[in-house]
Amino acid sequence: MLVVGVNGSPQRAGNTYMLLDAVLKRCAELGARTEIIHVMDALEEQEEPYCVACASPCPETCHTFQGLADAYDLLRDADALVVGSPVYFGTLSGQLKAFWDKSRNLRGEKALVNKPGGAVAVGAGRFGGQETTIRAIQDIMFVHGMRVIGDGSMATGPGHQGVAAQRPADEDQAALERARALAEGLVEAI
Repeated sequence: MLVVGVNGSPQRAGNTYMLLDAVLKRCAELGARTEIIHVMDALEEQEEPYCVACASPCPETCHTFQGLADAYDLLRDADALVVGSPVYFGTLSGQLKAFWDKSRNLRGEKALVNKPGGAVAVGAGRFGGQETTIRAIQDIMFVHGMRVIGDGSMATGPGHQGVAAQRPADEDQAALERARALAEGLVEAI
């Protein structure tokens, strides 16, 4: 059982990573193998940082760069995903959007259909756009045909859309509790 975290922050070890790490640690405690993708690493070699829809269907031209190809292979292998982003102007980061825009081939392959996925977001304030960011991530999951999992589980009961944290994320006790519940829900869904 493999749960993959996708860090949509330009910071490898920032607040979004801390929150994703809390989810992945709980998944590991429940018996899952975990991996993390840092979208900045996956996009690093790209000559064109954003999808330009060079052809349809997607010819995977940008996937010749190893970082992106490896990241998408890991998504194919995953049994579940947890995707995180900082809040930028009320939505997800441009880096995370670019990463998913270049995943058109995965959609064509139906590589993520029915895989469970959860979302986490970190904002500067308590009400800093986390829910709209989570919904944007969930919209991407819906387009890929994934099963969206909220931050609830059989043990904790129903939750909400996903894990919304205020920075510093490692001090937001309510968010860390919801991260554990999201992890439990993901493992249950697998």
